[in-house]
Amino acid sequence: MLTLDAVLLEQDGFRLSADWSVPQGARVAVLGPSGAGKSTLLAAIAGFLAPVSGRILWAGRDMTLTPPGDRPLSILFQDGNLFAHLTAAQNLGLGLDPRLKLTPDQHAQVAQALAQVGLADKAARRPAALSGGEQSRVALARALLRARPLLLLDEPFAALGPALKTEMLALVDAIATRTGATVLMVTHDPADARRLCPLTVLVAEGIAHAPAATAALLDAPPPVLAAYLGR
Repeated sequence: MLTLDAVLLEQDGFRLSADWSVPQGARVAVLGPSGAGKSTLLAAIAGFLAPVSGRILWAGRDMTLTPPGDRPLSILFQDGNLFAHLTAAQNLGLGLDPRLKLTPDQHAQVAQALAQVGLADKAARRPAALSGGEQSRVALARALLRARPLLLLDEPFAALGPALKTEMLALVDAIATRTGATVLMVTHDPADARRLCPLTVLVAEGIAHAPAATAALLDAPPPVLAAYLGR
């Protein structure tokens, strides 16, 4: 279970509070107006921003002060966070050993992860030689390889076309199903929330609200969400 226990975040005069839990294996969209604090919320969970008060817990363990690299999670950003000078396989290998001194078994794991996302023949290519969709697949393959129980998605597919984005969301669905990962996905697209996430956290007016059923929230949105959705 992921728990935000009376968390208060502050950054450059901005304040955001959150006080809720989601069960392990949940898929949660994070939805709200631009600048409301969606990425800030994920940054705090990932360990890049420390709360001024409150606690962040995973499976009952307080990880509020745990360094980002020691948290049981993977995070994907819009740019995929790939290293331009490394091949697809090497970018995956970083998820196993930052020094890239991989054992034969780890090389096999990298090859298997690339195969699972349909990129077995692109292992030696650098990001510049891959399409946007292929780069997204590499980033997802690295998350699959790390097999962390918490997967944070900060609009990693926002720049993709509708067909590719649908394909990537289906891949996330498959990975989460296979690994049992808890997924939190920042999105500006309510259709993405409906497609992948039964629960949604509305972030608005300084509050990351407790998760609510996605369909019910979008079918009868509160005024702030209705305004954002243009209704």
